Amino acid sequence: MKTNVAVFFGGRSVEHEISVLSALQAINAMNPDKYKVVPVYITKQGRWLTGDALLDINNYKDLKSLETKATEVYMRPVYGDYNLYEARQGGLFSKGPKVVAELHVALPVLHGTNGEDGTFEGLLETIGIPFAGCNTLSSANGMDKITMKMILREEGIPVVDYVWFTDRQWNTQREPMVKRVEERLGYPVIVKPANLGSSVGIGKAADREELIRRVDEAEKFSKRIIVERMVGKLKEINCSVLGDADDHQSSVCEEPIKTGDFLSYEDKYMGGSKKGAGMQASEKRIPAELPEEVSEKIRRMAADTFRVLSCHGVSRVDVMIDETDGNIYVNEINTIPGSLSFYLWEATGITFPALMDRLVQLALKRKRETDAKTFTYDNNIFAMGGGTKGAKGGVKRGYFK
Repeated sequence: MKTNVAVFFGGRSVEHEISVLSALQAINAMNPDKYKVVPVYITKQGRWLTGDALLDINNYKDLKSLETKATEVYMRPVYGDYNLYEARQGGLFSKGPKVVAELHVALPVLHGTNGEDGTFEGLLETIGIPFAGCNTLSSANGMDKITMKMILREEGIPVVDYVWFTDRQWNTQREPMVKRVEERLGYPVIVKPANLGSSVGIGKAADREELIRRVDEAEKFSKRIIVERMVGKLKEINCSVLGDADDHQSSVCEEPIKTGDFLSYEDKYMGGSKKGAGMQASEKRIPAELPEEVSEKIRRMAADTFRVLSCHGVSRVDVMIDETDGNIYVNEINTIPGSLSFYLWEATGITFPALMDRLVQLALKRKRETDAKTFTYDNNIFAMGGGTKGAKGGVKRGYFK
């Protein structure tokens, strides 16, 4: 019997289009003899759609037309209900909502806000369906650059110096925030929204005027802003990690080719001969041209980052080498990386179909391990005479301690 795998993609995110590209690549890589893939496209307005029309990339040129060719669906937030239901209600004599598909595994390929940040993972955990990738906690910690750096620094994993603040602090205490950046970091700096990927909203600031302009831009995308010391002579290296926090492996390293001071959205997704074909289309060197000891150090740092953040599935860790002194810093982790970093695993010896097999296996393994834990007790304290003190209509004796 085939395994029914729901691939979720799109979403209410500025990385919506990149998610579509990554998902269709993943779907095409799945073995049709082993899996029945159910595409679930989440529109920019948050509607869930399914249907064969979602499998053709050309249909996304006209989103309104695409919606008319697909079926709107939903899942019930009920533990153990893995069905995908048709949103349109049946007629007068309908026996209930129509089941469009019975799902066995979910594969989120949702980049950025409302998908990679733990929001969607929380829904899947509520339902209890096996799913590939990081859980709610590790997704949230990995997505938020501030929280991530706090955790890594606590564990001795090197990150560059930074300052962070909220959009409200910026708008009400701008001068103190600017002085804080100048005194702690100096110039130049890199300004980033705290919880976005794909280089969205990121900019360099070489002076106070530019800092103010960059933060004003970044706060359009996030409530929390991070400002980092800029590494002068920068070499950026990426490494993917596959597995779970207790059993994982690192891929070969890659050096993405940037056109400016840092990798831009265009560098990542619009470069190369296959423009718009996802992360694998960007200009890069695989494997990166590094001394073996440096490559191994980066692979260990990537693995440590994955482990410390309790990651799961496939992630990509981006590091920075300061070529002036040789120091290496973890820049960020992408818990749902563009193109699922399949090109790094192909260079490591794992094919894209094999990578997809591994993700499904990891999802099922985690579900078995989770089900072995205790979350509730069979005993009903109310039936045993317990109650809350002062509760209306409740038992007067007994109270919670």
